[in-house]
Amino acid sequence: PAGRYLVPPPAGESAAASVTLPFPPEEIGANTGRIFKFGNRAGILVRTPAGELKAFTAACSHLGCIVQYRDDISRIWCACHNGHFDLNGRNVQGPPPRPLEEFVVNVRGDEIVVSKGA
Repeated sequence: PAGRYLVPPPAGESAAASVTLPFPPEEIGANTGRIFKFGNRAGILVRTPAGELKAFTAACSHLGCIVQYRDDISRIWCACHNGHFDLNGRNVQGPPPRPLEEFVVNVRGDEIVVSKGA
């Protein structure tokens, strides 16, 4: 019983179903990425070299490290163990066992709304 005061409770799953990002679409140039908050998790928004906006969880499927976008190789990359994901979130190199969870991106005027898929 005393242990429950020493160990924090497990973090719950994000309650957010969607978020409106705090920056407009024009701030994301082609072949760039940006980390954002999605409930209690991190997400990554990427504008592909072709100009398409895509969003994924930013937690690597290997050990949960936060990924980043590498414009020099046009991939999402995890620095912890050199994991690589393509622009569809598929794990293509290194130890990540699964793709990144993809989110739905909608641009509504000057807003970017990111939501969980069905």
